[in-house]
Amino acid sequence: MGGVIMLMLFLCLFAGTISVVWGEDPYFYLTWNVTYGTISPLGVPQQAILINDRFPGPNINATTNNNLVIKVFNNLDEPFLLTWNGIQQRKNSWQDGVAGTNCPIPPGTHFTYHFQVKDQIGSYFYSPTTAMHRAAGGFGSLRINSRLLIPVPYPDPEDDYTVLINDWYTKSHTILKKLLDSGRSIGRPTGVLINGKTAKGDGKDEPLFTMKPGKTYKYRVCNVGLKDTLNFRIQGHPMKIVEVEGSHVVQNNYDSIDVHVGQCFSALVTANKKPMDYYIVASSRFTKGVLTGKGIIRYANGKGGPPAPEIPKAPIGWAWSLNQFHSFHWNLTASAARPNPQGSYKYGQINITRTIKLSNSVSRTKGKLRYAINGVSHVDPETPVKLAEYFGIGDKVFKYDTITDNPPPNIGTAVTLQPNVLNVTFRNFIEIIFENNEKSVQTYHLDGYSFFVVGSEPGTWSPVKRKDYNLLDAVSRHTVPVFPKSWSAIMLTFDNAGMWNLRSEMAENRYLGQQLYLSVMSPERSTNDEYPMPENILRCGLVKNLPKPKP
Repeated sequence: MGGVIMLMLFLCLFAGTISVVWGEDPYFYLTWNVTYGTISPLGVPQQAILINDRFPGPNINATTNNNLVIKVFNNLDEPFLLTWNGIQQRKNSWQDGVAGTNCPIPPGTHFTYHFQVKDQIGSYFYSPTTAMHRAAGGFGSLRINSRLLIPVPYPDPEDDYTVLINDWYTKSHTILKKLLDSGRSIGRPTGVLINGKTAKGDGKDEPLFTMKPGKTYKYRVCNVGLKDTLNFRIQGHPMKIVEVEGSHVVQNNYDSIDVHVGQCFSALVTANKKPMDYYIVASSRFTKGVLTGKGIIRYANGKGGPPAPEIPKAPIGWAWSLNQFHSFHWNLTASAARPNPQGSYKYGQINITRTIKLSNSVSRTKGKLRYAINGVSHVDPETPVKLAEYFGIGDKVFKYDTITDNPPPNIGTAVTLQPNVLNVTFRNFIEIIFENNEKSVQTYHLDGYSFFVVGSEPGTWSPVKRKDYNLLDAVSRHTVPVFPKSWSAIMLTFDNAGMWNLRSEMAENRYLGQQLYLSVMSPERSTNDEYPMPENILRCGLVKNLPKPKP
């Protein structure tokens, strides 16, 4: 009995950070102040978005099934929202933090996000979704560790390091937004950052990480950039990939990894080389003129000084990247959180009920640049489509199914500007085909879900391509690259009720319309399928003064 009392007293000491309720998973409370600040990551002073005075923002270190309560104070001079990239938000699209589900947080006010990292493990990140704020920062790492009772398929590392890589513009986020609003492109980035900086290599750089000889470390790498695929490598050190976007994978060694925008992976690195400094490198892929960012890893017993000047080279061409993408396979023997519904890891045995083909295009409408999916370039209405649907006034804000499941082969460049919302039947098992008609690599992300990437090939998709699908051990992930003039196929069960954003992870493409929303509505409108609207939800547009609908 005395031991129980001592345990309760011990827990109370941490009540300001963790609230423990018997029979319920732990709660973590965070308070974030979002402000402007001045930084010079590429030697040019510029305005950045800081969270608690940090760039990048604070790291969230959670464990499977933890509840996160994050109070965000917006001290900017314009509305602001955060999304939780890759977090499935079970039954809770109210916390998704995108313009189609949430009203932005007005300047000088706050909003509290409350969600559970349910049945997930792995490496993720958060980032702004309003305007072009991600170009100014506001992003950070969100890691979800396995519970202690669930073993991971590798020994515990000596330490666990977060590596955020991204392309970076020295133009401010307001200038980039004005360029897009005027109908122009934002052009090429200026450089590449690693954890918000890049090393000069003059022997005066402080190390980002330190390793002890003979020890193995876990590196969590996420591409939080705007446009470019980045190749990541560590000078003289192979990387053993153990996790990709929330899934344990069959472990293989790689000299370098292509990380597409919005993607994350975890690698084990062993300090078994000469004790000195080494570069970690991130460089742009598939671009004219390679941009390179560097950081320093230091051996604990090394003498410091500049690393060897020979930086390992990145591969050439996107065929290499496609082949590497095919090399990732799900580790079916690892104990870990599994995607819902339970049993969906046998996805190859589930009958497909619907096939949706999504074809991208770029064009000019009234002289202004626009990106589209199946001929529709999405425009966010003043009233978020989720709120309009919930309050029963959807017909005043948007129309369902303005695009067809099977667009014509040559859809052309004519586009319609309007909200793009697809109706999806709850719990149906669906195949989605992404067709890339452009000469650049595209990346798509789906909020609220993980899916199985079963195929990706050059050329045009047709039903006969299904015979080449990986129906056994495709990786369960939340982001899919689509290579130039190629297609990628995914499969998933739409069992997570809500309004979910499917978008291009390229900031320019997303901002100018290459996104849509998927309405996944429970026929019973049961709280067992979707949580009711939170009392603190922000209202705007047509629902601002409407009475709350009855449950």
